[in-house]
Amino acid sequence: MRTRRQYHKQVVVGCGYIFSYLMYFLIEPFVDGAQMLLMMPIMISLVYFDRKLLYSLGFFSVVFYAGIYFGLERVVLHKPLLEFLLVECVFIVFVMMTQAVIIRAQEAQEHLEQLTKSEQGLMVERAISDKLLKIDALTGLYNHKTFHEYLDLLLEQCESNGLRLQLALLDIDNFKRVNDTYGHWVGDLVLKEVAAKLGGMIGLNDFAARYGGEEFAIIFTDKSLSEAYSYIEELRMSLASMGHPYAGGKPITVSVGLCNYEWGLGKELMFRKTDDALYKAKKEGKNTVITALTSQEEEYLLNIV
Repeated sequence: MRTRRQYHKQVVVGCGYIFSYLMYFLIEPFVDGAQMLLMMPIMISLVYFDRKLLYSLGFFSVVFYAGIYFGLERVVLHKPLLEFLLVECVFIVFVMMTQAVIIRAQEAQEHLEQLTKSEQGLMVERAISDKLLKIDALTGLYNHKTFHEYLDLLLEQCESNGLRLQLALLDIDNFKRVNDTYGHWVGDLVLKEVAAKLGGMIGLNDFAARYGGEEFAIIFTDKSLSEAYSYIEELRMSLASMGHPYAGGKPITVSVGLCNYEWGLGKELMFRKTDDALYKAKKEGKNTVITALTSQEEEYLLNIV
């Protein structure tokens, strides 16, 4: 590619010289100041903003015109030496002016590149800052605030477009005992491991967050309740089978409440039902998944009572 560009530049320079000198020889006998046409090739350096090319073309033009003057204009046309000197001075001044234009253009380009890099740097910093505001520092999952922002948006989609959604609340069993027995640094390790397992097992369209303390939340989207239950049950068993040598080798388990969103349920009621299911899972022995009752099931139980 570089060779092709260099070849292209040589063709342009060559054509410029041929055209300018051809025009010069055609109109020189009839027009005073036709020597100005010989500056046209020098202008090619402006096309490429190439200072080396400018110096080469300028030097060649000065030398070549000197040959034309002493071989043609002085002998045949009897032009005075002063005119030759004036034309050569014009060549030199034109080269200097062109050099100033190229230098200014290069400075402007460098300034623009610096501005672009600065803007890119600011964009990266802004993205990092935005991520830090959304991520829980310990676990790397989304934080409580971001979880609620995301959930609000998804619930709007549920109401307007019929998006399927399930909410799961997970609580690490006997976490206080882990902290009291082995220290808070071990508790932090447990939180990190649970978060890593949780983040690695959910789907690409799902959302995991540290809800607070030892409690985590997962939003499942575009799944049936049975599919969401299978995901969460697999996660529960996977966590229960993990080894924790720094915590006495005892398993770390979670209790889970799972709720399927129904049209018109609302955020507050969905959270209450999910939390009730989590409380029931804790009450029934922990290390289990309890699914919240649907509205029809609740109504049926009330009728029986």
